[in-house]
Amino acid sequence: MRVLVTGGAGFIGSHLSEKLIQQGSEVWALDDLSTGRLENLRSFERHPHFRFLEGSVTDSALVNGLVAQCDRVYHLAAAVGVKYVLENPLRSLITNIRGTEVILEAWAEHGRKAMVFSSSEVYGKGVSVPFSEDDDRVMGPTHKLRWSYACGKAVDESLAQAYWQQRQLPVVIVRCFNTCGPRQTGSYGMVIPNMIVRALRDEPILVFGDGKQSRCFSAVSDVVRGVLMLADCKAAEGEVFNVGSDEEVTVLELAERIRRMCDSRSPIEFVAYEKVYGSSFEDMRRRVPDLTKIGRFVGFRPQSSLQQLLEITIRDTCERMGLAYPVGLAAA
Repeated sequence: MRVLVTGGAGFIGSHLSEKLIQQGSEVWALDDLSTGRLENLRSFERHPHFRFLEGSVTDSALVNGLVAQCDRVYHLAAAVGVKYVLENPLRSLITNIRGTEVILEAWAEHGRKAMVFSSSEVYGKGVSVPFSEDDDRVMGPTHKLRWSYACGKAVDESLAQAYWQQRQLPVVIVRCFNTCGPRQTGSYGMVIPNMIVRALRDEPILVFGDGKQSRCFSAVSDVVRGVLMLADCKAAEGEVFNVGSDEEVTVLELAERIRRMCDSRSPIEFVAYEKVYGSSFEDMRRRVPDLTKIGRFVGFRPQSSLQQLLEITIRDTCERMGLAYPVGLAAA
């Protein structure tokens, strides 16, 4: 099978591409490198079944030509990260909405199966925890640009659902919850890599707000496994699925655990959201997925604990920074 992975040089996209190659697929990765990195492809870029193409998912002629030559498409290309979205709201909205529109138009023309990557952000400020795929969504005001990413992803999902219902385009939508692991950087506001780098340097670990907000951090290996299980499930077509981990932790507890695992002398500093993100930011207190549906359809359960996720991510960060493993990890 030949597959197209948009956003293939990104964090999740590169892991998905690598796994698809290991399973015997020929992978074409499309990325404009705005947030993706060629470094993410180093371990398999010379593989005979891999091809990288630099270009934008909003280029309809390019996308149509690629989709026509592929058997399946995984659409991950998007502007990602709270920091990036707040600094580039217009580009983010255009990339996320127009890019999905272009992809869906090409899919519909050529009849390919599609996997659309959405986000837990679409649940907004919902308080019905854990979040189920059929829950109502609660968004903040439009002048708070922090919600523009969530709104864009919701439009993406609606477009995909419209193509499924009106044109019978076989499409599956996945909502990822704080996917983390090797290769992820903190450049765009990602929590775990930022905390790990600061801990390894004995710099202050920043905790926004009061640190009591909780999240579920998902190992990228689990997310990729869940996505591939859904891709091969005929019954999943036209459906939306949460994918990730439901192991909940507060941000303050996360900071303390990372500091301990890194044998760090870093102090933990509390920072007001406004100081980092400006007045356009709002946060939610809890974000936990209900994994019942994906478990029912394909038997998915996360295999990596938060402890295992942090261990492998700290090791990867040490290697990239040229540092020895912390004593606790080196002995493990």
